[in-house]
Amino acid sequence: MCHTLGCQRSYLYSHPEAELSHGQYVRYGRSLFERLQGKPTQYITGRQEFYGREFLVTPDVLIPRPETEHVVEAALAFARNARRVVDVGCGSGAIAITLSLECGAEVWAVDVSTAALKVARRNARRLGARVELLAADLLSCFAPRSLDLVVSNPPYVARSEEAGMQREVREHEPHIALFAGQTGLEIYQRLIAQAAGVLRPGGALVLELGYRSCEDVRAMLGPPWRGVQVREDLAGIPRVLSAEL
Repeated sequence: MCHTLGCQRSYLYSHPEAELSHGQYVRYGRSLFERLQGKPTQYITGRQEFYGREFLVTPDVLIPRPETEHVVEAALAFARNARRVVDVGCGSGAIAITLSLECGAEVWAVDVSTAALKVARRNARRLGARVELLAADLLSCFAPRSLDLVVSNPPYVARSEEAGMQREVREHEPHIALFAGQTGLEIYQRLIAQAAGVLRPGGALVLELGYRSCEDVRAMLGPPWRGVQVREDLAGIPRVLSAEL
């Protein structure tokens, strides 16, 4: 209703006598119908809050989740001393833009989807963030030893899990940003190997973890990686893994 009327929730409480115009009634009904069909509310309104800021979202990008704010918190511990930061698989740009605004480092955002990069570019302009955007496959466009911090919320859902996913996610969010392969670990394997080559000594890698992927991903971080740490989300689920070179 707030989306239909272009108002804040407080307006609804303070104006109970207000009546919808015909056009507003039609728009509200259309939104309700879309929601009943399983379309996420964020795609209907085109908005989602993340780390205290409002981001534009479309079906070309994943909806930013509150759990991913833990990734930002972990990354900030490294980003404040970093010169060059890269967000891999940036989607809406939520992580990259937040890091740029919070720490002021040089931030790059990479995605294989040009449609997602268009959304990220709009968000960067709206929020006044200086973020360089690149269409690339993971870290393939960066020179060896050129980065201080790599951050990513990569695709980590196994194809075998598709049938059990929520309808809203399975039918409406972009599969290219959800599915990593048959095991769900394929992107982690490639990204960790590439990060070891492009990070400078002392650089760090911060990854969001998929459900039950913690031990498998940790096992990929043998030498030269060190200082591996895992952070849990508010539900006690291992959510973020970080490691240093």
